[in-house]
Amino acid sequence: MKTIINSLLLILIFACFIQVNAQTKPYDSTYRPGKYKELVAKFNAEPINKKDYIFLGNSITAGTDWGKLLNLPKAKNRGISGDITFGVLERLQEVIDRKPAKVFILIGINDISRNIPDSLILRNYKTMIERIRKGSKKTQIYFYTLLPVNASFEKFKNHYGKDEHILYLNDEIRKFTAKKVTVIDLYPHFLDGDKKLRAELTKDGLHLIPAGYEVWKEVLEKGGYLK
Repeated sequence: MKTIINSLLLILIFACFIQVNAQTKPYDSTYRPGKYKELVAKFNAEPINKKDYIFLGNSITAGTDWGKLLNLPKAKNRGISGDITFGVLERLQEVIDRKPAKVFILIGINDISRNIPDSLILRNYKTMIERIRKGSKKTQIYFYTLLPVNASFEKFKNHYGKDEHILYLNDEIRKFTAKKVTVIDLYPHFLDGDKKLRAELTKDGLHLIPAGYEVWKEVLEKGGYLK
């Protein structure tokens, strides 16, 4: 009888182990986009101007010319398509060394798509803030909430169906005001009635078209964040 009970316990433990591992999706914090090194080298070669406004992030940031959009020559684009928070941290020193006037950060949706845990993404956000504050004390830090996505386009399936992660991280980002970070809540400006990214602002349910960047521009200008 004791042998049977022990066998049943082992089966139960093994079943639990299988279930837990099935729910834990693998992630790779070392992933870097194909053009990562090339773009970082290009950024490093640019002249330093301490009055710069740096826009830091992934393809959503990379998708427009901020200088032209905002009529702001001192706006510098530091978006790399496909980048994740670990990639931003790896190249953050280039931004810090420039001692820019302002840094605007939008990053994290690719982390979510790659199953990087929310706790690590949040930790990386806080590390970015701490490093900028330590290395460039006069730089004003602006942190955006993540944009919604729209699964009806059926193109970036790894990014879809994970709204709970976007909502959680956005709630945590909004708390950064306690760290004397200016939070720019982009998320509600891009929502439709079904809590999805407005279809008229995107080409694929993830990336923005010019109309989307016009909404973004309006948020920045009306909020007085560019002064």
